[in-house]
Amino acid sequence: MAHPHPRRRPSLAVPVVLSLTASLGFLPAAASAAPAAAPATAGTQASGTPAAGTSAAGTSAAAASAATGPNLSYVVNTRTDARTLASVRREITRAGGTLVAGYDRIGVLVAHSANPDFARLMRAVPGVASAGATRHTPLAAASTADMGAPQVLGAAQAAAAGAAATGGQDPLEPLQWDLPAIKADKAHEKTLGSPDVTVAVIDTGVDDTHPDIAPNFDRAASVNCVSGKPDTADGAWRPSASESPHGTHVAGEIAAARNGVGMTGVAPGVRVAGIKVADPDGYFYTESVVCGFVWAAEHHVDVTNNSYFTDPWLFNCTTDPDQKALVDAVGRASRYAERRGTVNIAAAGNENVDLASDSITDPDSPNDGTPSSRVIDPHQCFDIPTQLPGVVTVAATGAKGLKASYSSYGRGVVDIAAPGGDSTVYQAPAPPATSGLILGPLPGGKWGYMGGTSMATPHVAGVAALIKSTHPGASPALVKALLYAEADATPCTDPYDINGDGKVDAVCEGPANRNGFYGRGMVDALAAVTG
Repeated sequence: MAHPHPRRRPSLAVPVVLSLTASLGFLPAAASAAPAAAPATAGTQASGTPAAGTSAAGTSAAAASAATGPNLSYVVNTRTDARTLASVRREITRAGGTLVAGYDRIGVLVAHSANPDFARLMRAVPGVASAGATRHTPLAAASTADMGAPQVLGAAQAAAAGAAATGGQDPLEPLQWDLPAIKADKAHEKTLGSPDVTVAVIDTGVDDTHPDIAPNFDRAASVNCVSGKPDTADGAWRPSASESPHGTHVAGEIAAARNGVGMTGVAPGVRVAGIKVADPDGYFYTESVVCGFVWAAEHHVDVTNNSYFTDPWLFNCTTDPDQKALVDAVGRASRYAERRGTVNIAAAGNENVDLASDSITDPDSPNDGTPSSRVIDPHQCFDIPTQLPGVVTVAATGAKGLKASYSSYGRGVVDIAAPGGDSTVYQAPAPPATSGLILGPLPGGKWGYMGGTSMATPHVAGVAALIKSTHPGASPALVKALLYAEADATPCTDPYDINGDGKVDAVCEGPANRNGFYGRGMVDALAAVTG
């Protein structure tokens, strides 16, 4: 999801619309509209000898306040009893930190500090399980960059689609090859989903003024979590004019209303909320993601869509104390949401790598500092939230139903597959659809195409919402079980030579109902409302 800071692995930008969400460029003639990266600033934790002091962290307030490192954000993960939380709060201050947000129910505290020893000191505090910096870029260095104007759906294309629309179709629905691919068109003959069900898009923000989103938007469940704490100001969940349209596109794929305007979502009768977690430069930092999951948990959200990876590490290695803290914090938050009744669904990513292999080369981490190439073990180093326990992991397919050329995969990692689009060079749709990508709304009342596992994930989120609509009392475990049981088993594509050059581009392992390319198979909306 080509860009200056290798980003948004789970989304792919290709004509007809530009996206700043992907570190891709896998498709022919792919286009990039990512903003320029902020200048790299040293943000790694420097070792040092703290001054003698009386706190459990082993430092004095004077020494902490004299620290001259970059002002960074940290997560401190603790036990959840009141005594420990109070003690750790005191130690945050003594170590030169400022508490920004406290998620006491899951034992995650968010703090800012310019003390280069802050994380190390906090790890020595009794009751602290892990602590680490969430970024390498100082907090004050963020800036908004020009993303460029997206290429929107043209008037002639829209008119041609409207002329082809039949029956109760919305005008642009003939361009949505992805709906019949998962039998959503047939499902809509049974139900559009329930307005009692809400899907939250944890993303770059949602334009709730868009005519395809406004009818189904849930303002009470929407928020801005960019700072790591909830901002409920009216409209705070919207992207600015210079920010990515990614979240708006995703929201429309899920729940664009069937209202005679534009397109139709997978579940056009359910509610959709925007939880904005990406900063103006497009980074999804841990404190923001934690805030997003906790907000969803406590605002009756039934499903979350997570089409991103948590920055700045593509894979977070539990052998590194900073990265371990990020896995711990996001894991606590996602599990809390599931315990409160939320199904969490995430994109598998766009690197075309085997997430079940023994090793993967990560060339781009940390993406907000000075990246270096490293070989990681995906059994110890995790893409979060994608590889966290309980999260539904989604691979992407193209218009021919094959694994998309860019989609990552892995037996036992990928749970299910859905349309994310691919180049028409590889997988062209049947007329009247013209693009092999996925149609969705863009801010400002426009529509356009995007592709990637980012676009596959909302199809699964929409089907999960249909299951919840049909089975309102279902627990997250039951919703997931039905999602998997009702998927259309899809056998491995063997050999997989997507570009026809005579070379195998990826190897699929496993049977039709549980393999590395498609997991349990293609998500099935019709089965969701009839099963």
